[in-house]
Parts: sequence; structure tokens; C-alpha cells
Amino acid sequence: QVQLVESGGGLVQPGGSLRLSCASSRMLFSLSTMAWYRQAPGKQRELVASLSSGGSANYADSVKGRFGISRDNAKKTVYLQMNNLKPEDTAVYYCNDWDLGTWGQGTQVTVSF
Repeated sequence: QVQLVESGGGLVQPGGSLRLSCASSRMLFSLSTMAWYRQAPGKQRELVASLSSGGSANYADSVKGRFGISRDNAKKTVYLQMNNLKPEDTAVYYCNDWDLGTWGQGTQVTVSF
């Protein structure tokens, strides 16, 4: 069974940056469309960004211009670079393989002074 393992979350001040990583165990990782979701307390899980196998990226309006999704197929890893973080970005961030429907365990991001 394919596993996704996220890392890189933490506490950061408003205006700061974090980079999340998601390592996949899928042999054919390069074929997957990968995505990042987030879920804040009391809210539904929402799509943050997605990246197709061909390199096409899409972002939620709330993060456009601040977040960047990328991948390294040799390392079977997808990244989420988050810049100019805001308190409303506080959430648990999840990695997802759209092709397989697999989820990671999530990593907490807290933006606060």
C-alpha cells in the first residue's frame, strides 16, 4: 500500500515562510497528480494546490502569489513552499495522491506571534 509522509510543519510568525514536504512510496510517483489540502479547526478540508504529472499547477485564490507547489520525481516528493504566511493559514496540511486517493497523516502549521 502506498504511503505518503508529510513533514515541515511548525510554528511561524505572520509574514514568515515554511516549506512542507510529502514523500511518497509509490513506484510510479511521476504519473500521479499530487495535491495539498488543509483543514482548520471547525472548518471543512479545502484544496490548497495541485500539480499534475505534466507540471500544471493550480492554486486556491486565498494562496495565489504566496504559495508554490513543486515536485522532485527522483525523490518521489512533492513540496509546498509557503511565503508571507497569515494567521488564517493556520491548519493541518495534508498531502494527497489524486490518482490513488491516498492521504498523508497531516502536518500542523500554526501562524502566530
